[in-house]
Amino acid sequence: MGSFARSESGLPIQPVYDAGTLTDFDADAKLGAPGQFPFTRGVYPSMYTGRPWTMRQYAGFGTAKESNERYHELVRAGTGGLSVAFDLPTQMGYDSDHPMARGEVGKVGVAIDSIEDMRTLFQGLPLDKVSTSMTINAPASTLLLLYQLVAAEQGVPGSRLAGTIQNDVLKEYIARGTYIFPPKQSLRLISDIFAYCHRELPRWNTISISGYHMAEAGATPAQEIGFTLANAKEYVRTAIAAGLDVDDFAPRLSFFFVARTTLLEEIAKFRAARRIWARIMREEFGARNPKSQMLRFHTQTAGVQLTAQQPEVNLVRVALQGLGAVLGGTQSLHTNSYDEAIALPTQKAARLALRTQQVIAHETDVTKTVDPFAGSYFMEAMTDELEAAALELIQAVEDRGGAVAAIEQGFQKSEIERSAYRIAQEIDNKERTVVGVNAFVLDEEEPYEPLRVDPQIEIDQCERLAVLRKERDNDAVERALDALRTAARGTDNVLPPMREALRLRATVGEVCHALRDVWGVYVPQDTF
Repeated sequence: MGSFARSESGLPIQPVYDAGTLTDFDADAKLGAPGQFPFTRGVYPSMYTGRPWTMRQYAGFGTAKESNERYHELVRAGTGGLSVAFDLPTQMGYDSDHPMARGEVGKVGVAIDSIEDMRTLFQGLPLDKVSTSMTINAPASTLLLLYQLVAAEQGVPGSRLAGTIQNDVLKEYIARGTYIFPPKQSLRLISDIFAYCHRELPRWNTISISGYHMAEAGATPAQEIGFTLANAKEYVRTAIAAGLDVDDFAPRLSFFFVARTTLLEEIAKFRAARRIWARIMREEFGARNPKSQMLRFHTQTAGVQLTAQQPEVNLVRVALQGLGAVLGGTQSLHTNSYDEAIALPTQKAARLALRTQQVIAHETDVTKTVDPFAGSYFMEAMTDELEAAALELIQAVEDRGGAVAAIEQGFQKSEIERSAYRIAQEIDNKERTVVGVNAFVLDEEEPYEPLRVDPQIEIDQCERLAVLRKERDNDAVERALDALRTAARGTDNVLPPMREALRLRATVGEVCHALRDVWGVYVPQDTF
């Protein structure tokens, strides 16, 4: 018998699949109907036959004013949802004038230091009509509260706000690194956000549990869904331990996955993830509400697969990746710009990325029927195999005491690093073809002029902060920050005093430092 090809997860792919492949396949148990348990075929009965997925474009760079202009352009181009990129200091809870922020202000996203920046960021945008996704984790509570405060100024109550905060700190310890507080305190903050949003922002998705960044770090599709769902179980346990009923918060959980160019395995991955999560929520956590059992997710095309060489070829990659996400049943989609391997996307490149989604939605027939791959010999076999591989990884995490304990032991990180090393070796040895990199290369690349961030942005942000601190009532701000510290020391929800401090024009950095004073910061063991 000859050797088989292998999937990204290392699973064998046979050259031909037939009825014999699915001898024990029970369609009712494995598939069900679209919109019904176990949701393999999609979380809604009609999926895209009624309306397409939400087309998001991840944007935000430099100043709040520049980002606001980009958002208006995207809304005019037909974007139904905004997706905000924050700069690194904001992600780490530092103000633009902090020494740790030097040289990074406005580089990989927009700098948000206070309610004044947030007000500028969303000026003139209909916050009751668009949904907003914010890629923010450790300081997620501060950015969410600033959004709520600005919406209130526009006359939009919390009950009408729709969107998502990423708010997934566990994956930061595994793959990305923008953590602030130790895991236990981070989980406390997340459960406070769940409770606060249940009361104040009922339409808000309180967390986007992310496999995307693990995939970007080298995780296979099986690792991506296995480790992501293991993290999700930890969040659910934390919320239940804090006294929340599973059906009060679980309907607002959402997920965030990557879409690679390996089209078929990606479709199977999304279907397997839905089925696993439905069973976990119903059988392990006793969720009764069908919405608590649904794995709803946002997808972003694979930035790690974009190449700086022959960047126009990325248009083809992104189209295939976006198609895989749609055929896999995503609820919203961001398509990367073709030039993102070089720098922040240009306006033309961002528009082309959005047009890619619009072509899939309006010029193909993939929105005319629900889950067209259902019953495919290959697709059902691959879905089953990915499900089994992901469940094995989830159990490996459980055997180590759960996601936090496994993180502290370095388990997930080391497993992902092994996969990343294997992929790098395969590319170097030309066992894996990357067009334009190790095959079909050009002797001379065409010149490309990337978008560059003006260093003046940092100077201007620091000057605005100096004015803010001079004009505000600093005594009132300090009293509000003291109230936040008191809540953090005890068991009260920290978001109400945090909101009051931000309303009084406390900065994001000052709020995060108040929590650092009480909770400390996380230092990974391997730094000793």
